[in-house]
Amino acid sequence: MNLLKLIPPGAIVGVLAVLILSQLFFAFLPYRRRAYIPILLMTAAGFALGQLWDFLGLPSTRLGQADLLPAAVFALLLQPLARFVPRPSSEPKEPKPSNPGART
Repeated sequence: MNLLKLIPPGAIVGVLAVLILSQLFFAFLPYRRRAYIPILLMTAAGFALGQLWDFLGLPSTRLGQADLLPAAVFALLLQPLARFVPRPSSEPKEPKPSNPGART
């Protein structure tokens, strides 16, 4: 039970907010050909910027220990950058021929 005392409540609220907001962005934003992981990463980066905003002492709307309004705004503004997050290709790589000069 001591392990639960080590986790701050703001971290739990922040993780849940990132997961919920990334699902909403994935479902409702009108981008074509999207993957969920880049949207999740941009949402998490937006929440990190929102926490930095709160750390600097700028005005914010809080939900417990988590900064909510600037974090959600930053997460929304970062969503167009999700298409630039590198992803592994879904196509399997074919092995190269061992002797490139030989014909089959």
